[in-house]
Amino acid sequence: MEMSQFLVEIKNVWKSYEIRSFWFKKQKFYALLDVSLKISKGEVIGILGESGCGKTTLGKIILDLEKPDKGEVFWFGKNLKYISRREYKSLRSKIQAVFQDPYSSLNPRYKIKDILLEPYFICIENNKKKGLEKAKELLNQVGLDQNVLNEYPHALSGGQRQRVALARALMVSPDLIVLDEPTSALDMTIQSQILELLKNFKEKIGLSYFLISHSLPVVFYLSDWIIIMYLGKIVEICKKEFFNSVDHHPYTLMLLEAHLDPFSKKPPFKKEIKGEVPSALFRPSGCVFYSRCKERQKMCLKKSPKLRKINNLQYIACFKR
Repeated sequence: MEMSQFLVEIKNVWKSYEIRSFWFKKQKFYALLDVSLKISKGEVIGILGESGCGKTTLGKIILDLEKPDKGEVFWFGKNLKYISRREYKSLRSKIQAVFQDPYSSLNPRYKIKDILLEPYFICIENNKKKGLEKAKELLNQVGLDQNVLNEYPHALSGGQRQRVALARALMVSPDLIVLDEPTSALDMTIQSQILELLKNFKEKIGLSYFLISHSLPVVFYLSDWIIIMYLGKIVEICKKEFFNSVDHHPYTLMLLEAHLDPFSKKPPFKKEIKGEVPSALFRPSGCVFYSRCKERQKMCLKKSPKLRKINNLQYIACFKR
């Protein structure tokens, strides 16, 4: 089977949800609006943005846990709308996930060995001996003793559980792992250990990540490309190496100003941060960032800027950039 140069490609994806308001009226809001992106082999894409901007929804679209209203999703060059069941099954194991909460992502009724063997039996082969050999090898690689195989999740710490979750994803030899806030539930020391582990796997076996995070340091540590999302839209894409040497979208600047870096020589919060993210139910007609932008113009109220190429290292959705 011929493989695309991209592990995942998202083209013009829209995703909406219906909710019932307190007066029992159905209302629709869009979590994603015309989102496109590509993920290559060995690449880490980091997604930054405030809560409700659509980061997790985009991760679910990539994992095929959610179906888009409009747009197309490709795995290894294959359109998921038209892929056969056989092709889908052969590709499903190549895209895995590690979720935010290590306390709820593992089945409490299963021993660790059963948690690790289940995806192996489903996606690879029903061979317990080979499966256990691989499980022991991966536990060693993620820094756990093989004695945990007979433990239940409740007997492990949060950091140990997240290592098990990573080992489970690696049991089927994936090309891409979607990481949804993988360190936010852990203390700082354990966070750094998990991030170092993720970086080592990327460098040693060319593993790709789609990293969802609120944390600038986490995204900067792991990512090759940084994507900024706001209210369901991508407002900027920038290569990590050049992030500190180029001009940015006004919202990106706001995120940078809001991040308190204890080692920075610049004083924190140079600019006053005003306003809140508008409701997705009452979305602005023009630029989604209009109500909070200090550089807004009249045209921004009526027209929504498209994501455009500034150079090979940066894309911005702003009329003034």
